[in-house]
Amino acid sequence: MLGRTGTIGGRCRFEVQQYCSLSSLPPPCKVSRLRYPAGSESRKYRAGQEVGQMSSGQINRILKANEYSHTLPRGPASHGVLGFHSNILPSNYPGEDRRSSATCLPGCGGLQFGVFDGHAGSACAHAVSQRLFYYIAVATLPLKMLAELERAVEEGRAVPPLLEWHKHPRDHSHPDGGASSFHSLRNYWQERLEDEDGEDDDEDCGRGTSALVNAFRRLDYDLSVEAQVHLSMSSPRRLSLPGEAFSLSSPLRVALSGCTACIAHISNGVLHVANLGDSRAVLGVQEQDGCWSAVSLTNDHNAQNPDELQRILGEHPLSEHRTVVRHDRLLGLLLPFRAFGDVRFKWSAEMLKRVYETRPDILSALSEAVRTPPPHYLTPPYLSAEPEVTRHRIRPADKFLVLATDGLWELMHRQTVVQLVGEQLTGQVTILT
Repeated sequence: MLGRTGTIGGRCRFEVQQYCSLSSLPPPCKVSRLRYPAGSESRKYRAGQEVGQMSSGQINRILKANEYSHTLPRGPASHGVLGFHSNILPSNYPGEDRRSSATCLPGCGGLQFGVFDGHAGSACAHAVSQRLFYYIAVATLPLKMLAELERAVEEGRAVPPLLEWHKHPRDHSHPDGGASSFHSLRNYWQERLEDEDGEDDDEDCGRGTSALVNAFRRLDYDLSVEAQVHLSMSSPRRLSLPGEAFSLSSPLRVALSGCTACIAHISNGVLHVANLGDSRAVLGVQEQDGCWSAVSLTNDHNAQNPDELQRILGEHPLSEHRTVVRHDRLLGLLLPFRAFGDVRFKWSAEMLKRVYETRPDILSALSEAVRTPPPHYLTPPYLSAEPEVTRHRIRPADKFLVLATDGLWELMHRQTVVQLVGEQLTGQVTILT
């Protein structure tokens, strides 16, 4: 769908092209050992856990199974990014997390990298990992290019690709919704053409923050609408074909599961990070003395963030303040306060009642966590899909960015991560204890 697959790749860390070679870096800061406490207010860092009887060879095979490094060709199309390095280490089976990386082909261009942390199944994370970058491309494209896309569709001509994907061979390749996904995306660009007709195209490439917010919100809206359409067209009395109702791309399955998202968009020396949930983006900065600093570009959207907690409480009546967040979870169930999907925290009580009362066949195929309605469900929506966006102009001292889901940050402090990556770049070795 409007994309082409390039060489295999991934994402997680990328180096920015503000230095010529590693030999030109200042002498590294002398740090031979790093020690970090076992706990923190918002994260728990664990170390020295037993690994059972596994050999170092077995451990390395597991750690490297999904590892990949990719170098981008030098030139304007790379937007100052030298390459990116990616890995996934599933904590359960089947894994619920996804990753994506792609080059934007037309218009302003740019590179996109993303991590997606799924819950209540992998369906939502998979759909978002395959569709969000298209929505961002449509949100940032000049109007004249959107008009050309529309003309190509109307005239039955081949539609030029929007993205060149960098796929890892182990990444999942399930269907992404096909015709319904394309129909939703086309509606999005048609509405942009109608709503913004007459605007100056030259300004479109600079609308990064608002474009990212609009893309996130629109994709979540479309996931919800597609699920409602699917619900209205399906019947519990009709015998489903094998795999029809419960495939990974089933709109209801996608909407009832959920995922957080943290993406980086780099274009013309400007980095935008859009975060939804509790994944993180951390910038690796090398100071003049050679030491490494970790600069957070995201905030966690959970109960450990006082601003986020106050936002949630402020959106609901005082009478619900004891039930909106219980045990640091939304309605006592969900840890992140912002996410794609999870319509059981967004739909009206009447809509949810219809699903739970009339479609036990669908619910029985889903994660046990979503088979019962949330308690104290009085004034929805409780969950938001509006990302928090950070804009950062890349400086010579900015050497790399780490995108990772909460699994990494629960185990390692951001400074440890940056120290390790930085020392890998400079050939240093750090012993962690």
